[in-house]
Amino acid sequence: MIAITACKEGKPGMDPGKYVRYTPEQVEALERLYHDCPKPSSIRRQQLIRECPILSNIEPKQIKVWFQNRRCREKQRKEASRLQAVNRKLTAMNKLLMEENDRLQKQVSQLVYENGYFRQQTQSAALATTDTSCESVVTSGQHPLTTPQHPPRDASPAGLMSLAEETLTEFLSKATGTAVEWVQMPGMKPGPDSIGIVAISHGCTGVAARACGLVSLEPAKVAEILKDRPSWFRDCRSVDVINVLPTGSNGTLEVLYMQLFAPTTLAPARDFWLLRYTSVLDDGSLVVCERSLGSAQGGPSMPVVPPFVRAEMLPSGYLIRPCDGGGSVIHIVDHVDLEPWSVPEVIRPLYESSAMLAQKTTMAAFRQLRQVAHEISHSSTTGWGRRPAALRALSQRLCRGFNEALNGFTDDGWSMVGSDGVDDVTILVNSSSRIIAGFNPGFANGYPSMTNSILCAKASMLLQNISPAMLLRFLREHRSEWADINIDAYSAAAVKTSPCALPGSFIGGYGSQVILPLAHTVEFDEFLEVLKLEHVGHGPDIMMPRDLFLLQLCSGVDETAVGTSSELIFAPIDASFSDDAPIVPSGFRIIPLEAGMDTSSPNHRTLDLASTLEVGPSGTRVHGDISGSCAGMRSVVTIAFQFAFENHLQDNVVTMARQYVRSIISSVQRVALALSPRLDSHCGLQSPPGSPELVLLACWICHSYRNHSGVELFKSTNEDCESPLKTLWHHSDAILCCSLKAMPIFTFANQAGLDMLETTLMALQDITLEKIFDDQGRKTLCAEFPNILQEGFVCLQGGICVSSMGRPASYERAMAWKVLNDEKEAHCICFMFVNWSFI
Repeated sequence: MIAITACKEGKPGMDPGKYVRYTPEQVEALERLYHDCPKPSSIRRQQLIRECPILSNIEPKQIKVWFQNRRCREKQRKEASRLQAVNRKLTAMNKLLMEENDRLQKQVSQLVYENGYFRQQTQSAALATTDTSCESVVTSGQHPLTTPQHPPRDASPAGLMSLAEETLTEFLSKATGTAVEWVQMPGMKPGPDSIGIVAISHGCTGVAARACGLVSLEPAKVAEILKDRPSWFRDCRSVDVINVLPTGSNGTLEVLYMQLFAPTTLAPARDFWLLRYTSVLDDGSLVVCERSLGSAQGGPSMPVVPPFVRAEMLPSGYLIRPCDGGGSVIHIVDHVDLEPWSVPEVIRPLYESSAMLAQKTTMAAFRQLRQVAHEISHSSTTGWGRRPAALRALSQRLCRGFNEALNGFTDDGWSMVGSDGVDDVTILVNSSSRIIAGFNPGFANGYPSMTNSILCAKASMLLQNISPAMLLRFLREHRSEWADINIDAYSAAAVKTSPCALPGSFIGGYGSQVILPLAHTVEFDEFLEVLKLEHVGHGPDIMMPRDLFLLQLCSGVDETAVGTSSELIFAPIDASFSDDAPIVPSGFRIIPLEAGMDTSSPNHRTLDLASTLEVGPSGTRVHGDISGSCAGMRSVVTIAFQFAFENHLQDNVVTMARQYVRSIISSVQRVALALSPRLDSHCGLQSPPGSPELVLLACWICHSYRNHSGVELFKSTNEDCESPLKTLWHHSDAILCCSLKAMPIFTFANQAGLDMLETTLMALQDITLEKIFDDQGRKTLCAEFPNILQEGFVCLQGGICVSSMGRPASYERAMAWKVLNDEKEAHCICFMFVNWSFI
């Protein structure tokens, strides 16, 4: 029975001080209404009393109180459940931290022991006087932990089982012991909302990464997901199970052959022959451990598969412990030797970086587990009526299609087209039935399908002093800076098996782009979205829809992430695309390299156009983010664009694709130069644009400021050669000029102004004055704009403005003044934002 105290104020029809007791039938009726409508209106409550005679003796006020209490109890239950989940996670995290502390203490003890041992051997060596004794000292002073060479084994079950037991022991020593010296992953701090405790190797063979954390999945489900490596490791092309042998305790031995995609055109792909051992430990923990098979590891020799480079996996795997209260505590270790000798020296950091391995493999496994757990506990639909699992499958298809085109394996049907004499862009063609089968041969819109081939144009280049995340955001937000919409429309028509023509035959054009989000995974820093290019043309355009849609995947936009790459992959789609619709992905992959490495190498060809490209007629450039983190940063940018076409048009499409990719290379290099700082050997940053018009504008800005305010804009300098334009350009405050129009647009900005707006001098005119202010700033500007025109000078309070990429920036105060030309006529309005910074 549920009792509720009646209202203590005297009310007609209510007896103060009495309890209202509800019968089970009354509670059942109220619960039914609560599930339909947790917060009913007074009319709905009165209707309930009329519909349910058993509630006729209850006052509407009392029913209102019942619903209030019911909502309060529901909220308390949800909060208690949330706190219990957080408490379980904190308990598990605390256990992991205690285990990590024990491991570190053991490692310290081992290092102290070794230090004393070597000190003793050094003293003994100092006392030795003969060659024989010295030889004895050297022999006895060898490191006690040196790993012995494995004797050769055959491929018999007994030999494989012996190798599997060694693999298990070595893996556990890495997962919970001191076999590898681990250091915390930069930028990764453990906490209840983090992936877990992430560490990378220091001073071991190859590269290694380790992570441990908690997921709300049972151990068997975790093992099932992690074994299916192609579903979560996007660089994994395939994993083939060659043989399966059962072992004791419900364990299994598996011989696997795994292939990995190459991340760029400058390196070959990798493959592995692996032995996977699955077993259950005495404490109930589930273990899945792996290592390479080969003569070097004491196993049977495995055949080489061209064009892959054989890499080695050292003992790695997953330790999965059941957690009290449900879920699993997981330890993941990835330890590989990717044979960096086989790639050009400039990109060897990609194959020698433990941080890159942690981001691409170790942390990717945890992200997949947490995504699956979230989808199980929160079953819902998201963008365009699709469930999260379906959207995840779409992003997988985009990435896989891009990797397949980028690698161009012959067993997938790809063949190379001859060069035109310049080896900057590689052209591949695929006419295999497997690729074309997805394009539904038959009829589309009444026209016979003629699409029977796919062409891929790809290239790689090296960029310097540019953040991959910043470049990616610009490519995503400013598509018109590098894309040709006519070619996008041609690709969409070809994919939809409509009658094709070469680009340029479409009447009309496409205007602004609208990004329609499908899904956003915060933890993975990934956006899956539909890009809508709005049609603004006219005429009988029967082949294309009024709007062009692109399915787009954007990842790696977080500048604080360590060792991760940035990707922008897209494909033309129908407005109502189906899950099995053909997808022909194209896009960009930007992979950061470690700073300070020598970029010159005679062993490869890289389009280092960034060293020579200039912007503007005077051969100067503009700058974007000049933070010290970008100085010395290098990135490898890989571009791959695919086109569906008819065989008889191959020569024309090859020429078009090669020219298009070359134009994209030039555009990307120009954007990168505009957004990155470039150091000058004499005076730091390169000189500002030096046209006579800008020099004259700088003088007008300084003179107008002095005339309106009575003080100088800049402090005087003893250098006579210091021009007003140079001082204006390098001033730390953001200075921007806008036109005197009904909708003012920006016409000039100094380096700090371009940094604040995150744009370039070329793209500056696309930004209007009102777009950079928030709502409060726009109200203030509307109120003060007439004063600027009449009085010529206004001081504005501090506030927030927004860059072209949507990032908010705060400023301490702002000043606006009317700039007069030599004839004392109003030329423009100048703004100066003092002490600005990104929030």
